[in-house]
Amino acid sequence: MLGKTYLTKQASLLLEFARTTSDSDLSAKLISKAADLKSQADPLPDKDQGPKPPDVADISPGDPTGR
Repeated sequence: MLGKTYLTKQASLLLEFARTTSDSDLSAKLISKAADLKSQADPLPDKDQGPKPPDVADISPGDPTGR
């Protein structure tokens, strides 16, 4: 599942492209797609819930080998 941050960023980019184009049909389609992405992002939590990194071994500063 895509995260809220990703969907919001994509919607923002679509709106930016819609503002820069001179093709009114394309602009309308981009705005519509941005609205779809925004509606998908709204119910999601604010923080993306991606996989967590694995635990890192605790290596003391005096022993670079970790032993």
